[in-house]
Amino acid sequence: MEIDSDENKNWQKEIAIRLKFMKLLIKNGHIVDPTVPLNQVMDLLIEDGKIIKVEKNIQEEVEKVVYADGKYVMPGFIDLHVHLREPGFEYKETIQTGALAAARGGFTTICPMPNTKPATDSPERISSIIEKAKKEAVVHVLPVGAITIGQEGKVLTDIEGMKKAGAVAISEDGKSVMNAALYQEAMKLASENDLVVMAHCEDKNLAGSGAMNAGKRAEELEIAGISNAVEDVIVARDILLSKETNARLHLCHCSTKDSVRMIKEAKEEGLLVTGEVCPHHFTLTEDDIKEDDANFKMNPPLRTKKDVEALKEGLKEGIMDVISTDHAPHSEEEKKKSIKDAPFGIVGLETAAALTITELVRKGYLDFLGMAQKMSTNPAKVLGIDKGSLRVGKDADITILDPEECYIIEVKDFASKGKNSPFQGREVYGKIKMTIVDGEIVYQDGIKVDKR
Repeated sequence: MEIDSDENKNWQKEIAIRLKFMKLLIKNGHIVDPTVPLNQVMDLLIEDGKIIKVEKNIQEEVEKVVYADGKYVMPGFIDLHVHLREPGFEYKETIQTGALAAARGGFTTICPMPNTKPATDSPERISSIIEKAKKEAVVHVLPVGAITIGQEGKVLTDIEGMKKAGAVAISEDGKSVMNAALYQEAMKLASENDLVVMAHCEDKNLAGSGAMNAGKRAEELEIAGISNAVEDVIVARDILLSKETNARLHLCHCSTKDSVRMIKEAKEEGLLVTGEVCPHHFTLTEDDIKEDDANFKMNPPLRTKKDVEALKEGLKEGIMDVISTDHAPHSEEEKKKSIKDAPFGIVGLETAAALTITELVRKGYLDFLGMAQKMSTNPAKVLGIDKGSLRVGKDADITILDPEECYIIEVKDFASKGKNSPFQGREVYGKIKMTIVDGEIVYQDGIKVDKR
């Protein structure tokens, strides 16, 4: 696969596309695997895309050795919530560029949401994304199908057909299905077909023309606000519908303290409910919006310090299961507009790991086992796929990172077409050094690789 776009020239020297070896040995890496659990320095041997040994001081004839001294070796990150924009909005992102951004961020599997143009709302469109990804993506791409045709909230899609075509979940992401009876029927079908329902929780009637959190900063900037109730009302509804239908419900991009509380109560009741938090929601608050800058506009919006603390405690306590990005690229022109008029969304694939280390690991909310659990093992469990582990026999989807490397986030270096990030210029810790997919090196940055 060749990459010749101008956007990629500045980092092309760092990436190795599809470097495949029959045998690849990772030496002296700090292996982190929540499924064992394993948290110590060891070697890891890959053969024909599978992990065949995890031991100390492996002595084997191999083609290449990756020297991971001082680095952490984790199961490849899985992002349940990305927007690849293809088809229909290729000027924002494509399957190819989104997958490259994922590799640069340490993600080996990503799940694109269906709010494309046309929407991903049929078995044929699911198949089309899968086939295109096989040709153009350097990571695994597992598509999510829409709940209603055209995401118009009126007629259910062929949920069973999309599952057979390869969809791993259904979602109306970008909005909620406001017709509760229709949504209930979708949940029943999802349950019957063993598909998880990924919920974007937003009461559009309560949201109105809101563009940021309803609070002091919105008043100061004279921008219509989005209250916590916009999210909380639908969280409560969706949990109740999940209870009634026995559907697996995954609540996307949770942002409020009451979302955390309701998920906790649902789990205590034994309901099939999981929740995710995005790095921007556990890192930033409404107070970080110093001016009318649409790079800080996302949906749900940045909330209060109390909400952020509840999200971090929820991750620490295991109430919140997953860290996802809600990677949502837009053009520079679109994001130059006022918060009132710009589209919602920021990019996140290339900053998620560093923000997690900086804001959660270094501050004691998670250890590295917990990070791997939230970014790999638990996402695999939510989807019901055989990933998220470094056990012998598993696919060699692996992320290697340097937890101590400090650097400044520069959006110009992103592989994504989207540069719309509120983290430009932020100092962070934790650099992705290598991403391996099915035993193939798909991203490499300054880590020694040599012949045995």
